[in-house]
Amino acid sequence: MKTAHTFQIMNAISDTVDIKLDIEGAADYLNMSQSKIKRLLDRKILLQVWYEGWSRDRSQQFFQRFFRFDKSVSKIEQGSVLCQRNGSFELIRGFPKIQRAMLLGPALENHFSKIKTVAVEEKMNGYNVRVADIGGRIAAFTRGGLICPYSTDRAQNLLKRDFFDQHPDLVLCGEMVGPDNPYVPKDIYDVESLDFFVFDIRHKNNGKPYLLHERRKLANEYGLNQVTFFGEFSLDDAPDEITRIIRKLGKVQHEGVVIKDPQMKIAPIKYTCSQSNCADLQHAFKFYNDVGRDYFFSRVVREGFQSVEWNESEAELQKRCLQLGESILRPMIESIKQVKDGTRIADNVQIRVRDLGIVSIYQEYLRRLSVDTIFSEPESIGDEYLVKIKKINQSTNDKTESMCKGELW
Repeated sequence: MKTAHTFQIMNAISDTVDIKLDIEGAADYLNMSQSKIKRLLDRKILLQVWYEGWSRDRSQQFFQRFFRFDKSVSKIEQGSVLCQRNGSFELIRGFPKIQRAMLLGPALENHFSKIKTVAVEEKMNGYNVRVADIGGRIAAFTRGGLICPYSTDRAQNLLKRDFFDQHPDLVLCGEMVGPDNPYVPKDIYDVESLDFFVFDIRHKNNGKPYLLHERRKLANEYGLNQVTFFGEFSLDDAPDEITRIIRKLGKVQHEGVVIKDPQMKIAPIKYTCSQSNCADLQHAFKFYNDVGRDYFFSRVVREGFQSVEWNESEAELQKRCLQLGESILRPMIESIKQVKDGTRIADNVQIRVRDLGIVSIYQEYLRRLSVDTIFSEPESIGDEYLVKIKKINQSTNDKTESMCKGELW
């Protein structure tokens, strides 16, 4: 990939310089004192976000000043991004964390007690991004407030400009799903490469959401993909209807549902399939010393509560236990065998791009995140390039290798 164009992109990266935040302007915009803004910067709660806008014409490159909130501050959510440009500011609010129902019936009755009906949409298994127009350019923000170059490039290819031209004050919140997904690759959806599915539309600056049915109507007007809408149900019918939906989704390995107040006044809650819990554990325990511990406890607890709520028979309980145990042990055993035989285990993912310059920028992005990767040579597929990536999980490799040599736990 050492083309002249690639060197041009890498030189652009090396030319990047830190940009100072206008503390006085930021304090006025956020309604905070200047001393508080300085403390946030000093304590690295407000951090500069690296981003290199890309264009073939260097004179048209887009440089933007971004600062993300690493923690929630004064009702500004973690992952919010402050955009500073030409003396003015915009705030892309962080996406609120959605709490989880453990026992579906009691959770619905307790959480939505003030409304008569709830709306149910699919929770897709991918990665969450917020897409917004910033200074005339489309950018994709991760949940943590980073600007992923690959996601941004795909969003620019997938989404038409007309939505943002007519609604520059709106943010599309959605899920990136598909096999060409470097974070959560899934081939369970009818997606050839990578696609974007809207699950929320919010206003910049205040984060106010569109009402559910108004959002679906607006997205349809612009031909935007949306997560599946299963219906609106009364609180009395919702537990049985959602259980039916969950059982159906589980059979095709989909993740679950998000249950919402149609008026978006009450925070939504989520509920997942057993198969999704086990799929997460199966992936995590391949890298047991890197992510297995974080995944383990909450997902096992979910399995216990769902089994009780569904009043499972002894045979159904045994099936659940076997599925859960296999999800944990089998991938870990296979990883140990591989390392013992001298093979470094890796998470194999892939991306698809139209321009190889994006690959170089994405490679630099992962390096800055301290992700150890090996990029393959690009394969030409039509008018795009497929690049396979090995993400090396050093901790699990090193720990397994040392224990195979006799180190104690």
